[in-house]
Amino acid sequence: MSVLSGKKILLAISAGIAAYKTASLVRLFIKSGAEVKVVMTPASKDFITPLTLSTLSKNPVSSTFYDKEDENELWNNHVELGLWADLMLVAPATANTLSKMANGTCDNLLLATYLSAKCLVYFAPAMDLDMYQHPSTKTSIEKLQEFGNVLIPATSGELASGLVGEGRMAEPADIVAFIENDVLSKLPLKGKKILITAGPTYEAIDPVRFIGNHSSGKMGFEIAKAAANLGAEVQLISGPTYQQITHPLVRRVDVVSAQEMYEAVHKEFANVDIAILSAAVADYKPKNSASQKIKKKDASLEITLEPTKDILASLGNIKSKQFLVGFALETENEIANATSKLKRKNLDMIVLNSLQDKGAGFATNTNKITIIDKTLNAALFELKSKEEVAKDIIHEILKRTDA
Repeated sequence: MSVLSGKKILLAISAGIAAYKTASLVRLFIKSGAEVKVVMTPASKDFITPLTLSTLSKNPVSSTFYDKEDENELWNNHVELGLWADLMLVAPATANTLSKMANGTCDNLLLATYLSAKCLVYFAPAMDLDMYQHPSTKTSIEKLQEFGNVLIPATSGELASGLVGEGRMAEPADIVAFIENDVLSKLPLKGKKILITAGPTYEAIDPVRFIGNHSSGKMGFEIAKAAANLGAEVQLISGPTYQQITHPLVRRVDVVSAQEMYEAVHKEFANVDIAILSAAVADYKPKNSASQKIKKKDASLEITLEPTKDILASLGNIKSKQFLVGFALETENEIANATSKLKRKNLDMIVLNSLQDKGAGFATNTNKITIIDKTLNAALFELKSKEEVAKDIIHEILKRTDA
């Protein structure tokens, strides 16, 4: 999955022959999982049609503030377009449009939208060799970069004039790759390694039966996704679950028992910066697991249980540079029990949820948490989707680390 997945991208097209490449650009952005809207200068429609771009983007294309031929046409709100986008790309960015952007000229919808945009703006110049080398163009590019806009450099090649040299707009695949790499490099968890556990563990009674719990693993998987979306390399160790995740920065290892999870976690722990143990690991396991299925009898069946290894406490005993996060699911004396667990297991932070809270706990799409750190500061969060809860957890970790 691309780092652009879920992003809202506003593609702004000015009037250059390279506009024909924007059809491929839209397709590549859509393929990466992004949502795309297109704004065009009126003159750019001579090079590629709005119909093509609206079909590919599955969104209407805007080029004027309103349609003069339709008295019922609504005004195209440049402010809304600028606020909607997570990032804006001006491609091709002609010498004319670059100059207007640099000097605040606002004579069409594209430029009004650019001046209203709150997001990061990329621009990919495209023009003939002499135009690209002209001092005024260089000045425009320098000013735009000073404003915080990001240049996607033009390449050398055959130009529309027949000349060969610099000024050719970067190819669509290279533009997408450039933006992906730039977005990734600016993510707060770029270069960080995070270990996350998720789901239940199953402790075998015999080859058929096991001791387990109702954990779905959804919370841990959402945390893994949230961390990876911020650039972290994630090692996800999961007990049995139907949850799925597809992300280039997430490596998943499946385990079944508490012992398997213990071994997998300890194999990775020394190499990570942050460990978030959200798995619902079984506290007990059968002392003796039968090698054959136990037959049902009229007499009662007694199973002797013994404690599983405490994974969280074992990491608290050996941690050095790692920021260690645990979870506490409580039914009574929630704050006191969670705080006690935080201290006993030498954690940096604990995430508390209570089965007393409606919508929290196992097998739900929502959760309600309280986060307590090692200074015993507590932050209470309202009921949210587990996707949003995962973002809150990662945000609280970022506030307490140098990530």
